[in-house]
Amino acid sequence: MESQYHTTLKKTYRIALVLIILSIFLLSLSMLGSGFKLMSKDLVADVFKVTSNPITSLFIGLFATALMQSSSTTTSIIVTLVAAGTLSFQNAIPMIMGANIGTSVTSTIVALGHIHNKDEYGHAISAATVHDFFNILVVIFLLPFELLTGYLSQAATYLAALIPLYDNSGGGFSILGATIKPATAWIIDSLNSNVVLVLSLSLFLLLISLRGFSMVLRGFLIGKSQEVVDKYVFGHPLRSLFWGIAITAGVQSSSVTASLTVPLVASNRATLQKVFPFLIGANVGTTITALIAALSQNEIALAIAICHVIFNLAGVFLFFPIEYIRNIPVRMAGKLGQLSQNNRMVGLMYILVVFFMVPMMFMMFSR
Repeated sequence: MESQYHTTLKKTYRIALVLIILSIFLLSLSMLGSGFKLMSKDLVADVFKVTSNPITSLFIGLFATALMQSSSTTTSIIVTLVAAGTLSFQNAIPMIMGANIGTSVTSTIVALGHIHNKDEYGHAISAATVHDFFNILVVIFLLPFELLTGYLSQAATYLAALIPLYDNSGGGFSILGATIKPATAWIIDSLNSNVVLVLSLSLFLLLISLRGFSMVLRGFLIGKSQEVVDKYVFGHPLRSLFWGIAITAGVQSSSVTASLTVPLVASNRATLQKVFPFLIGANVGTTITALIAALSQNEIALAIAICHVIFNLAGVFLFFPIEYIRNIPVRMAGKLGQLSQNNRMVGLMYILVVFFMVPMMFMMFSR
């Protein structure tokens, strides 16, 4: 009886520890995004306006999201700019697609927390980049199709006309809005909005939380706990897909849910094949934030938010139903994981090149 009591107490302690570390992780991401916005608040809005080239727009969305660590933030800004008439509806569509790719930079940075262990590092890079490869492949297929046919813009415009708008100036309830965001605002105010201090503290908290996730989840997801996760979350691709949608819609951040899968795969508690449908679902769940933001704007803003939903749903229908096609991003990520395992600089260079160097070069030469 006493042994059972100690086991229950131990599990409760681990759950509480996971929630505390998750809170620190969410706080660090929120602070990081706010720090970048403090540093370049006007610059972000200006960058969104500079081009009508769809490929450049794609890279602007990618780069802005990589900087702010949140596609929800980027897409909400895009919705606001479209509503204000600052950004055209057509130019906003590739930016939304770019934001989808950029959101996975967080989980790829999380993977760097495992760099001390070669085997874990390879698995972690695979887990992080499978989301990248999926989003990149979806864009490769669907962006040219949109440019040729206008399927996204036409469908979204039609649906937006059917949905009544409402005044949501007070904002809808969200977990992050009620907890993490007020804490972020208080800390930034306490630091007198000093960009260097905000970014330094956010990076410090991010590193602590990443290390904590790795250690606590490794201890928690053993024995029966692992069986529960396997059975109820990752046990079946369709169930995994819906869990990804539900959890991401709840926390309103695909960066968070994608990052949580990295320690699981790194420590061999889940396989890439099982985690991948969950990440596809996360892509759909993350569209909720921009949709809520758009409902308090105008019809054109609602249309761009619906574009985001349709695009991510199209990605699901394109890759999810057939197992062979679903495994294409998995195989690509697995290969990159092997390369990173052999040379740890590969993973780091991947982040720098894909999320920062290529978008910056493209934007510079497109001016």
